[in-house]
Amino acid sequence: MSSAVHRQDRCKPSVGQISRFRSRLPGVAEAIIASCADAECYTHVDYEPIPIRQAVVATIGLLRDLLFPGFFSLNKVDPVTLRYSTGKTTAEVFDLLSEQICHSIRHDCLRYNQACEDCESRGHELSLRLLEEIPAIRRVLATDVRAIYDGDPAAKSHDEIIFSYPGIFAITVYRVAHRLHALNVPLLPRIMTEHAHSVTGIDIHPGAEIGERFAIDHGTGIVIGETSRIGRNVRLYQGVTLGALSLPRNAGETHRGKKRHPTIEDDVIIYSGATILGGDTVIGARSVIGGNVWITASVPADTLVVIDPPRLIYKSRNGETPVAGGRDG
Repeated sequence: MSSAVHRQDRCKPSVGQISRFRSRLPGVAEAIIASCADAECYTHVDYEPIPIRQAVVATIGLLRDLLFPGFFSLNKVDPVTLRYSTGKTTAEVFDLLSEQICHSIRHDCLRYNQACEDCESRGHELSLRLLEEIPAIRRVLATDVRAIYDGDPAAKSHDEIIFSYPGIFAITVYRVAHRLHALNVPLLPRIMTEHAHSVTGIDIHPGAEIGERFAIDHGTGIVIGETSRIGRNVRLYQGVTLGALSLPRNAGETHRGKKRHPTIEDDVIIYSGATILGGDTVIGARSVIGGNVWITASVPADTLVVIDPPRLIYKSRNGETPVAGGRDG
């Protein structure tokens, strides 16, 4: 008993010790404040607000309610409540997205000394234009869901795909972000797709152009670069990279806006781990790219590209005799 009490005494906080530590905090805070004046570091300390990442993520959730009504709402949506639910969510998206677009445009105007674009009015206009495109985005997403279902025997229903597949989540976010990117909205499209990337492991740049019936199977580790062009009815498996060739150190300036990523034509299948690089690289229609291949040159239409099977060595664990079916090493 006495030893237990002794241990409790030792664990009790020492007011003097805590005070000594906490008394150093003002100095630490002052050092952090002083570092904000360092031009080499990145700081946004201003009276004008910037986009709020949490608000952009919240907008994604509300947009999913509009793109797949009834699937993700906390409240039941039925034929009676559809009009009310849709009207309420549309208004919420309009208000939230208008504000974030306004902040992003204003951020660019002030930070980069650009001409004023009437940020608030532009925010309202562009938010409304995105909302007007929701029916069209819904129709394209429906083709994506069906393409995933048609190619995946493990999928029991379209609902299962919408509810649970990371691929359709990443595609959904991409299709919205791509529309905002096309409207020249700064910052927000990339915030959206990088949120989807962090959730799913699927990295799709909002600038990529992707046709209907786009299917992602599993998806972890997929990378689709900014200037990629993907046709209709294309299927990608996990670990596929549509990337750029090695770039020089100053590539940010010299290659910005140039075609750096591949073009994938209609009806192509690309299996897991394949790497396809370069802005001049075209994978022709109806081709099949096998797993783990490395491609930096164009592939004609109707072509199968695979790696020679590796030489596998099979031995029994005691090392005495080869295992049947294996090749002696």
